[in-house]
Amino acid sequence: MSSPALSAERSPERHGRITTLPDRRLTSWGPQRRARLAAIAIWGNLICQMGIILSGGAVRLTGSGLGCSSWPHCEPGNFTPELTLEAGIHPFVEFGNRTLTGVLSIFAVAVLLVTYRWLSHKGRGFRMLAWVPLIGTAAQALIGAFVVWFDLHPGIVSPHFLISPVLGALSTVLLVRLYDGDSHVRLAVPPQLLGLYVPLAAVGFVVLVLGTLVTGTGPHSGDAGDVTRLMFSPVVITRVHAVAVYLFLALLIAMLVVLHRSCARREARTAAWWLLAATLAQGAVGYIQYFTGLPELVVFGHLLGAAVFAPMIAWVGARLVTWQEAR
Repeated sequence: MSSPALSAERSPERHGRITTLPDRRLTSWGPQRRARLAAIAIWGNLICQMGIILSGGAVRLTGSGLGCSSWPHCEPGNFTPELTLEAGIHPFVEFGNRTLTGVLSIFAVAVLLVTYRWLSHKGRGFRMLAWVPLIGTAAQALIGAFVVWFDLHPGIVSPHFLISPVLGALSTVLLVRLYDGDSHVRLAVPPQLLGLYVPLAAVGFVVLVLGTLVTGTGPHSGDAGDVTRLMFSPVVITRVHAVAVYLFLALLIAMLVVLHRSCARREARTAAWWLLAATLAQGAVGYIQYFTGLPELVVFGHLLGAAVFAPMIAWVGARLVTWQEAR
């Protein structure tokens, strides 16, 4: 990996909206190839961060959480699962989720490589953010081991889930930062919008936390056996979750009003409208799953909404600022 001092001696070259530094070791690689590889690494990382939520949901909804009884091996003495009549597909579903963690690790390393070789001119903040996917994925793998060792206890499963939306959100900032400028960060909207965004993001995280509590009281424990569930009233905790969503929507609508009245940058308004559409769709799916008895396919659709929820909140936040030079 190249040092920032060495990178400073080179001038960034642009391809489209992405600037990269020339590579002394790969002199035949022009800005087009470097930009494409950087985009593949950072886009791939974000997609995998969201995909791991869906693969984990598939594990839960198929009752495959203990399909592999050991970690990191699937079974003692066997790293990979074996097909048996008794276990069925459950070991393969659980092992598939673990395998995606390995793919995510590859992309996390790729993000670091392209950052330190070609994108270090974007500043110390970008370089620090590039470490997050790898550190977060390692933490996820460790917590995943405890999930298995403690037989899917919801007190461990919930943090295991919540790390993924946070990583997705930070990966989204990294992606926006890739296509934005290379200067110091500055506010691109009126300051009062930050006063709305900070509570919006905080309530959004509360929505996710409450969602895990709702799941922890419900029927989809992740295994067909006797698994510990949270001792909350499912009806009460679901209503609290809904109230948090209503508060989030109120803050988001207030932000949209201010964005339009202040004629804020188009990118911020577009991101906020997409977040509103996704939140309304997620709420509709939530009500459908509640009143239809939590069918697996509808619950999976709700998980899909959860996978994009935090990244979209981060997208809005990243569009309130810019790294472009002031004009």
